[in-house]
Amino acid sequence: SRLGILIVRHLKRLERVILGYLEVCDGPEEEARLGILETLQCTIEHAWPRMPCRLPVLLKALLKMIWDVHTDQGSTPEPVTAALLQGATECLILLDRCSEGQVKVLLEGVYSSCEENRVRECIRKVQENT
Repeated sequence: SRLGILIVRHLKRLERVILGYLEVCDGPEEEARLGILETLQCTIEHAWPRMPCRLPVLLKALLKMIWDVHTDQGSTPEPVTAALLQGATECLILLDRCSEGQVKVLLEGVYSSCEENRVRECIRKVQENT
């Protein structure tokens, strides 16, 4: 957040780091994933004019993470799972706002074809947010 809009200078490298952390489960407390979701939220807030062109990659990574978190029946406690899903949902809402509703349009097909309630709940929150 200290860099503010100057973060755009580092977006390409930062995007690779964010995508890498979103892909990997880092244990029951998921500290790295929670931290990177917070970083992504801050990045979207400060560099929102540059986010629409990164939308396909970020949307895919967030949806994959939501699915992985939902289907992981491992040792992750429920509050951590809920925090991860909430953080990903907030990132999707921010992406939707800076892309003028493109995320909602893209998620329509996912929502109608998905049968998992927790994943549908995340998508529904994005679609209902104005």
